[in-house]
Amino acid sequence: MKAQFFLIPMLLFSSLIYASDTIKVDSLKPQVVGFSPSKNTRNINGVLFKYFEEDGDFTPRKVNGLGVGGNIIGVFFPALLFFNLSDAMSKGSLNDDYEVVPENKMNKINGVQLSLINMEPTVTNGLEINVSSNINTYAVTNGMAVSPLYNLHHEIKGVSVAPFANVGQKCRGLQIGLYNSCKDFRGIQIGGWNENGKRKLPFINWNFKKPKTNG
Repeated sequence: MKAQFFLIPMLLFSSLIYASDTIKVDSLKPQVVGFSPSKNTRNINGVLFKYFEEDGDFTPRKVNGLGVGGNIIGVFFPALLFFNLSDAMSKGSLNDDYEVVPENKMNKINGVQLSLINMEPTVTNGLEINVSSNINTYAVTNGMAVSPLYNLHHEIKGVSVAPFANVGQKCRGLQIGLYNSCKDFRGIQIGGWNENGKRKLPFINWNFKKPKTNG
């Protein structure tokens, strides 16, 4: 009887440990369809649906396929940005309120990112189509970024196209829009007004030289 008394709790405890380990292993297995936020969604070979941004303990995800962001904030943010545009421009940046994070702590999308807005640190390798772009987050795009309004990136290698503005911190390639700005820029800018670390010019601007370092 005593042996059974101790055996039953041990079996229950072992079952709980096994279930917990199974959940962890399952979260690492590739899924065809995933949803976010969810701590059980890590790797997706297919489609990830993200219905709002994850706060607090951020869980990076890897998507081979299509990442769809449906955060409704992206519909209203352009109006908020418009009313604060003069203040943002006077500071010399539209999007610099974010923390630089290592790549292994960022979402990675190999394929297409299709979003209303992105507010999570993300590396996109492929095509990014984003209404309100990447707001207050560290974003890297290798490929092409297209927006019906504006593109905001920390780093982009490739082509950035938007009717109103393309703004970045480190850019390699081509910017096309009414206003183009990038501090560390190498490539060509085409638009109404273009700014980079070398010069400011209307219509077309360029820079192909590395910035000079002191010493």
